[in-house]
Amino acid sequence: MSQIEGAIEQTAAAPEDVGGPVAQGNTPGRVYALAPAHPTPVPEIVAALGGINALDGLAEDEYEWLALHATERVSNESAFVFEENEPAYHLTFILKGEVFVHRRNSGSVNLFIGRAGAITGKLPFSRMKTWGAEGCSSGAVWLLDIHESQFPALLLAIPSMAQLCVSILLDRGRDFSRADLQAEKLMALGKLAANLSHELNNPASAAQSAAHRLSSKVDRIAELCRLGRLFGSEEELERYLDWTERAFTAGKEAPEGAAVGGSLVESDHEDELADWLGGHRVPLPWTVAPALARANLARRLLDELGSRVSASVLPAAVTSFASSLDARSMVDAVADSSSRIFRIISAIKDYSYMDQAAIQDVDLGQSMEKALALLQPRLREMNVVRDYGAGLATVTGYGAELSQVWTALIENAIDATG
Repeated sequence: MSQIEGAIEQTAAAPEDVGGPVAQGNTPGRVYALAPAHPTPVPEIVAALGGINALDGLAEDEYEWLALHATERVSNESAFVFEENEPAYHLTFILKGEVFVHRRNSGSVNLFIGRAGAITGKLPFSRMKTWGAEGCSSGAVWLLDIHESQFPALLLAIPSMAQLCVSILLDRGRDFSRADLQAEKLMALGKLAANLSHELNNPASAAQSAAHRLSSKVDRIAELCRLGRLFGSEEELERYLDWTERAFTAGKEAPEGAAVGGSLVESDHEDELADWLGGHRVPLPWTVAPALARANLARRLLDELGSRVSASVLPAAVTSFASSLDARSMVDAVADSSSRIFRIISAIKDYSYMDQAAIQDVDLGQSMEKALALLQPRLREMNVVRDYGAGLATVTGYGAELSQVWTALIENAIDATG
């Protein structure tokens, strides 16, 4: 529990009213640790204080001083011990139970857990004024509080408490810094995971969809056998095979700018091809035309095929060719999606400097690019201007931490743009 103050210490001005018992809380419906109906006998309190390791070495009269000048709070169930932003007046000994501490804006993630035998709350020499987090017991709890108005008398009665309190304060500062850094890393990791899940979802979905559709194109034995029987001669078959080889590459060799106009142009081309297929008695032309249109197959090539094979062969030949185009397109989709996934995984490894030493020579430009790659889902509607200095020398540093710095800076810039 020695960490709690570090997580919750704030420097707001102290209220004028510092008397009375520990704040009981004012939120309706909440259960709070309160003063017991019957105070515990002093010998029992002294025995409980003897179980606190930090107090080892105190004299019997010093234990009695603590028991006589402290007030108790108890609860037989989970209860609130202190509330965020409420004034903090007391040093607290946890004699029984556990206290979970978390901030309201951090969800259910606990900053610290204070267990029986710990010393927490406001200590002598502390600048703590208000609670910066909530403390709630996990079950039954027994607390002993010493009000800040008793601190001068406490240090006179038990001189060793001065050194003990200073040691606890130093430990709290270190523990709080460590916990705060871990919390920041968890938040950054959560954002990064959200970006990655979005970025990986697209290629993974595309690969899955293409694989499912590809399965229906693989088993074409019966279709190919029927097509083979339709050719009247070996020469006609060779003419068809020669045509397919040239047609397969026709889309790749389409002149630059052929796709200008996007889906509208492709839709018009699809309608044109469907009309041609219907005119040549190709069954279900509206299911064949899309594959030909996506491949940028020119109508002149279909006319050429019509002159190379007989009219009885043409419908089956065109349908089989369209199926092959579809299959090739799906294979390309799977390969491209898999490649994108591997690129993202590679970027993750480089971003986190996985399997590398903590300190190494870092190329700042590459480090920045990896951060941009992982934040790509949030940058799609933005223009990113890169202006890296030529011939930048590498710097020796913590690569993973630098990656987190770039990520935080870029995310701040994204949020600032609205």
